[in-house]
Amino acid sequence: MKFGFVLPQGDARTAADYAREAEAAGWDGFFVWEPVWGVDAWVSLTAAAMQTGRIRLGTMLSPLSRMRPWKLASETTTLDCLSKGRVILSVGLGAIDTGFEAFGEVIDRKVRAELVDEGLEILTGLWKGQPFTFDGKHYHIKETSFMPPPPLVQTPRIPIWVVGAWPYPKSMRRAIKYDGLLPNKLNANGVFEKPTPADIREMKAWIEARRKQITPFDIVVEGETPGDDPGKSSILMQQWKEAGATWWLEAMWTAPDLEHVLVRIRQGPPKM
Repeated sequence: MKFGFVLPQGDARTAADYAREAEAAGWDGFFVWEPVWGVDAWVSLTAAAMQTGRIRLGTMLSPLSRMRPWKLASETTTLDCLSKGRVILSVGLGAIDTGFEAFGEVIDRKVRAELVDEGLEILTGLWKGQPFTFDGKHYHIKETSFMPPPPLVQTPRIPIWVVGAWPYPKSMRRAIKYDGLLPNKLNANGVFEKPTPADIREMKAWIEARRKQITPFDIVVEGETPGDDPGKSSILMQQWKEAGATWWLEAMWTAPDLEHVLVRIRQGPPKM
């Protein structure tokens, strides 16, 4: 099981400094969120890449439904080369309460799902290099030879973690086409709930029965652990590991300030 840390706030300098601290403390990954309007995730991750040499770097998450896939392909390719193959990309429909409507972004869930599906096809197609064309419902791309970037460092591609809404098959099938699941759970009333280890166990069984690829596949869960109580953290992590989770992301979304975040980073990841 691997352990990542999600920076809940802060500018690019903070990301660089805290990523360095996270690498020194033994974390396996460092993640930043990608807002509609705010501190740019890819500038922050670039700054983090320049201050680190081992830790994986990624978003949590990139709302692909409102992004130009070719722009995201450029950003991820550039950072993958700069970091010598340390990028992870997390994608989803995005939370519309983070500014979608204010900036005129699409808020219809069905349309956003279509945009994500087409965006992922374009993203992975461009990563493979030219020639590439695409003719979808929302996007139409012709082959171009104008200054393409160098190829990815990672093979066969940058790992893509995709949000899957359990137990909805269409959403889950989208995730298993790629490299990892960011599990959401919808109850009978259509309200999101935090998945439990039992839920993860069910999802893992569902995935194993349907995923055809033989490439590695991650199940990524997030939450908070008590950094000052290694025993309690270890018990908690053992439950998630036994259920099938392969990554734990420490996500202090309600941290009162960056000092509390830094303290937790320096305490290091949970011990197994």
